[in-house]
Amino acid sequence: MADKIHKPRPISGFPEWLPEIRAVEMQWLDKIRAVFESYGYGSIETPSVEEIDVLLAKGETDKEIYTINRLQAEESDDSEARLALHFDLTVPFARYTAQHFNNLTFPFKRYQVQKSWRGERPQKGRFREFTQCDIDVINVDNLPLHFDAELPAVMFEAYQALDIPPVELRLSNRKIVQGYLQGLGVEDITTVTRTLDKLDKIRADGVINALSELGLDETLAKKCLAIAEIKTDDDSFADKLSSLGVSSPLMEEGIAELKFVMQNLAHLPKGSIKADLGIIRGFDYYTGTILEAYLKDMPKIGAIGSGGRYDDLAGSFINQKLPGIGVSLGLTRLFAVLLEAGHITPAAKAPTQVLVILPDESRRAEAAATARTLRTRGYNVELFHSDAKVKKQLSYAEKKGIPFVWFPPFKDGQAHEVKDMTQGEQLKADPENW
Repeated sequence: MADKIHKPRPISGFPEWLPEIRAVEMQWLDKIRAVFESYGYGSIETPSVEEIDVLLAKGETDKEIYTINRLQAEESDDSEARLALHFDLTVPFARYTAQHFNNLTFPFKRYQVQKSWRGERPQKGRFREFTQCDIDVINVDNLPLHFDAELPAVMFEAYQALDIPPVELRLSNRKIVQGYLQGLGVEDITTVTRTLDKLDKIRADGVINALSELGLDETLAKKCLAIAEIKTDDDSFADKLSSLGVSSPLMEEGIAELKFVMQNLAHLPKGSIKADLGIIRGFDYYTGTILEAYLKDMPKIGAIGSGGRYDDLAGSFINQKLPGIGVSLGLTRLFAVLLEAGHITPAAKAPTQVLVILPDESRRAEAAATARTLRTRGYNVELFHSDAKVKKQLSYAEKKGIPFVWFPPFKDGQAHEVKDMTQGEQLKADPENW
């Protein structure tokens, strides 16, 4: 009796593409890496797993992490899991920097393209397994502000290289929001900022009501909301902020930083950047510049990338102050959304450029030699796997989208010929000079 067949089915939250779609994703990765490296960022790769204590070192206890256990563990082994899959690339990067500190050159500019895993409920545009493309630059003690403009520029160029719908970068600065709320006399700044961050979801009335429930009177609640509604295409956000009549040293510091960043990104195409003081994400982590990337024509899908400046990357692992700024492109989310929306054209089903026909088994050696010669000429070449009828071999090339079919001699004394599958033209050719 045959073994029971296990019917395959997709695992929710773990994307899997056909070859012609995966080929496009690989092209994206190549283009992104090329942009990162054009600015001098070097690649690192950390293990898929980290010690659980490392993953929780920065208090990320709200993340649903996958732990690692052996299925065939000894019955007497009652120890708890020690390792888990990383849920982002930031914590592994912090551990890596601390561990290799004495061997790194600072400012340390790195990029990292790897999968991450989160045990959350899968939904449109959100996955349990996904590829992230991160770049960070960190330095010992102090990091020059010009990197706050360089990282968004790198991010924008990476998106441009993908030939996707227009992208808009929205920038803010944590010091502005925090200083503004201090100037208003708000005591529980963290809770208020978390409420303001919900503006897109609950709208202005919802924010006012939520702030009122926190004990703020309506006048103060409206003043808190006012900053989150400031959005400009240049550094005129400072004038709008000034008109609110609130000031503090921290806010002025943040204004100067954001003006510097906006002015140094003025070379990007018009409409590509926006000062948006409603960007309040990561308030408990970022310390200065904050940014999010959106598809201008598809804003409802949410941010497709984000990042910001932080004061201390690896403080949990080493007694060194390591300020930095980093951005992350959520490749899998963006790719899946654009694929579903029809913005991605599938590539060829195979990288093969030339299919060499096998006339019959007695001529396999000559056909194989032809294939090797063409490969040395730089072509991707397949030799058909059997001496089937020529019609079947041509059908195989057509189905896989192979552009050229090579006919080695079927008889002694015959010349080589090559067929252009697109034009239908077939001509004599020399594998040594083609």
